[in-house]
Amino acid sequence: MSRKRGKKRVARPRASDYAPLDPAEDARLRAEAEAYAASDADYKSFAEEDDTDEPLGPPPTLEDALFALESWADAEKAAEMAAYHKAERRYLGVSVPAIEDMVALWRGQLDVPGRVELARGLWDSDIHEARIAAAKLLTQARLRPDAEAWDLIASWVPQFDAWAIADHAAKAGSKRLQAEPARLDEVADWVRSDHMWTRRAAFVFTLPWTKQRNPKPEDEAVRDEVLGWAAQLAEDRDWFIQKAIAWWLRELSKKDPARAQAWLTEHGERLKPFARKEASKYL
Repeated sequence: MSRKRGKKRVARPRASDYAPLDPAEDARLRAEAEAYAASDADYKSFAEEDDTDEPLGPPPTLEDALFALESWADAEKAAEMAAYHKAERRYLGVSVPAIEDMVALWRGQLDVPGRVELARGLWDSDIHEARIAAAKLLTQARLRPDAEAWDLIASWVPQFDAWAIADHAAKAGSKRLQAEPARLDEVADWVRSDHMWTRRAAFVFTLPWTKQRNPKPEDEAVRDEVLGWAAQLAEDRDWFIQKAIAWWLRELSKKDPARAQAWLTEHGERLKPFARKEASKYL
């Protein structure tokens, strides 16, 4: 008589899965990885074909996500990060690659509304790494529906107070702008904000328009609009604003040197010397 096979059980993530490795085990695995990378051998995958179809586990709660981040906390690195970023909030000392690994798992376990809600909770915790994780949860080109994601990202902008979190959030926001360029009307208002980080965000969120090799007429119109914002703020003496304008022009000059040069010819003298030099680096 043949035995009936029971239903295959799916392993669920456990808190221990996020715990840092023992230093000796970590060193051993790193050595194996380096040997693998240096080898010309034709390694075969031993994963079963149906493994890729297995569920990734239940959707994480906010408590699960925070526990996972805190499991990787490093007090020494946290102190270094707090001193470097100088923004008053809690730091865990978790590296960005480790955050990305966790977020990749959570993204696979959650639908779009679930990602938005988890991102909201992570951001509101005001933990440095949690805010970065929140931004990375929403950094995706294809995100439908995305109206709530955009509204959430835009609501973060007035809370920016340091470049690292601001720039991770800007990557998420730029994806939503590319998906729906009409949102640039909202970004245009940021240029007139009293909040320096909001003014800066107008340039960092729109960086993708500097990188297009074959822009369409509507993309060229966006370039001209942002260059208009730069002209409005050229005499803003804040270092971060000067740096943001220079950054935008420098990137634009790689794909559209004529436009960048024309702007510098007309407005360059209004920038601080360091910004003018940075903007013209590739011209």
